[in-house]
Amino acid sequence: MALSGLDIYKLLPKTNCRECGFVTCLAFAMQLAKKAVSIDKCPFLSIEAKSALEASSQPPIKLITIGQGDNKLETGNETVLFRHEEKFYRPTGIGFIIEDSLSIAGIKNKLEAINKLKFERVGQELNVNLAAIRYGGDKKKFIEAVQAVLDNTQLSLVLMCDQPQALREALKISSARRPLIYRVTAETAAEFSKLAQEFKVPVVASSPDLEKLSALTKELNNQGIHDIILDTGAKPVKDKIWDLTQIRRQALKKSNRSLGYPALAIADMDDPIEEAMAAATYISKYAGIVLLRGTEPWEALSLLTLRQNIYTDPQKPLQIEPKLYSVGAVSDKSPVLVTTNFSLTYYTVLGEVEASKVPTYIMSVDTEGMSVLTAWAAEKFTPEKITESINKFSVTDSVSHKRLIIPGYVAVMSGDLEDKSGWQVVVGPKEASGLPSFLKNS
Repeated sequence: MALSGLDIYKLLPKTNCRECGFVTCLAFAMQLAKKAVSIDKCPFLSIEAKSALEASSQPPIKLITIGQGDNKLETGNETVLFRHEEKFYRPTGIGFIIEDSLSIAGIKNKLEAINKLKFERVGQELNVNLAAIRYGGDKKKFIEAVQAVLDNTQLSLVLMCDQPQALREALKISSARRPLIYRVTAETAAEFSKLAQEFKVPVVASSPDLEKLSALTKELNNQGIHDIILDTGAKPVKDKIWDLTQIRRQALKKSNRSLGYPALAIADMDDPIEEAMAAATYISKYAGIVLLRGTEPWEALSLLTLRQNIYTDPQKPLQIEPKLYSVGAVSDKSPVLVTTNFSLTYYTVLGEVEASKVPTYIMSVDTEGMSVLTAWAAEKFTPEKITESINKFSVTDSVSHKRLIIPGYVAVMSGDLEDKSGWQVVVGPKEASGLPSFLKNS
């Protein structure tokens, strides 16, 4: 847990020597608490104090990296229990379980479906992260399956294997991709930790009991393994949520370093709806990685959309760049719509304009990411702001008319906007869904 300035001051030599560049040790301590300077600036810090300060500066939940390059997954490094306190930083990694019992053709088909799970929503690309190969008992099939996955996807890998020899062979061909080993138990810790050290890969530490899980991570640390993901095994959803919540609380509120790691959960149900519901619950509370079997686009999109919503900054809405956008083969006769720069609002309007097939200009006003009614109520979407945007974006250079279409919900500002802008103001539909017929009939 981070120390306060006064806590740090107690660890300093209190000589006010100014070698650090500050007038007093207290001033230096306050800057250390803000992470504005490094502890190396103090030449007289004792070894014990330096160790204590280094430990306090570590994040309560360790950052773990799986994979390499552009497709790597980083999980952990979270600092709060509740999103409204600050924000969540590392979006949950979503992966898919591939059974090694499938034929090579079957594995390729499943990977093809997984690789296509890419979507765009409110200007952001949503992607899945992991392919997990599950060992079924035949070492040869497992190695062939791992090779097929390596050849057919760039996603980060999870090796779900409890047989050391099969795992070693798989790591020989996949270690360059830094896969995650699933899973290490108290019984297999000695043997599996050797593999993790040899191939320099992260591991999943697994125990159904949190106290035993804590003891296992300490044992792994003693063996030189520090890149760890936690798992409490297969349990009913309510019990799994309890475990995930307690792990988070222990790390953040109790400074329990032995549980200060991201956690993994598996949603492995025959019913895809139940599976999606379980996975969604784990994303919400507080899994760093979720693995599932279903690869249907509807299931992936629902989970990716949920993840996107949870891992956006609640104090900073998704925004687009305020400017004049052209949709289709616009001309100087094309209509001009005005809306806010809240991403969801803009892309909803964009979708309806595209559906109308009427070439149109959309002027996005800077409302600090607020939607139409919210921005109007907050006086961010006003006749003055709209007029300023018309001039700033040189709208008169793009069209030969002076006719502006505003959202129906802010019809009350039409007269004032006409007076201030000198443009004819037309009140459009209240809902974006009414735009296609409105544009076609205008």
